[in-house]
Amino acid sequence: MIPAQDVLRGELRVELEPIFGAYIDEEYPLDIQGAYRRALQEAALFFSAQIYGWSFHYDIGERARGIEEIFELTPLGEVRWGDPRLSVTHAHFVDREFRATSHLMAAFLSAWMDYRPTEDQRRRLQMWKMGNIRSAQAIGYSPLGGKTENSDWLSIKKEVLEDSARAAVRAMLQGSERNRPKEVTGFVSLESFPAFFMDGGRWAARARFRVEISEIVPFAAY
Repeated sequence: MIPAQDVLRGELRVELEPIFGAYIDEEYPLDIQGAYRRALQEAALFFSAQIYGWSFHYDIGERARGIEEIFELTPLGEVRWGDPRLSVTHAHFVDREFRATSHLMAAFLSAWMDYRPTEDQRRRLQMWKMGNIRSAQAIGYSPLGGKTENSDWLSIKKEVLEDSARAAVRAMLQGSERNRPKEVTGFVSLESFPAFFMDGGRWAARARFRVEISEIVPFAAY
């Protein structure tokens, strides 16, 4: 029997002078309250992905056959913004020279986030550690301004995280399947908080996931 996990914990970073795409964030620069609010919103996204995860359908695609790659995720649950079980347990502001300082000179907020799952949520966490669950890590990407004109800072991070999940599933399949399948269905959850960074003019995130494959459909079936 896998022991229940009483507390989930992760570290994240909130930029105080965030720039997304070609525009400056409307709250630029963030004050202390704004930075803490964003830390809680972002942590709710990550804890949701850890506890509930997604079901996925993946049309892997093949350029030579003119088949488009399509990765669809369906959330299986949500930790909502304002959940009293979610809290900031330790935080400090860091300036560009990586020295603790006041919020007026700081470049980002570094924060440790805690979430105390319910009994039902603890059972879900145990399920992600049992059966045919496999671990996979990858880097995902998104344009600086997001995929749509209405993308805000949180939806952009969500887009990058979801692309990381796609890349992780694809990498896992490349390592286990001799022939590229046509489509795959299954479930995926976030294993730990991702690391976001800029790469080649795009947002990027390195993340590790737990993946369960339900069905693999080969090209031979068509």
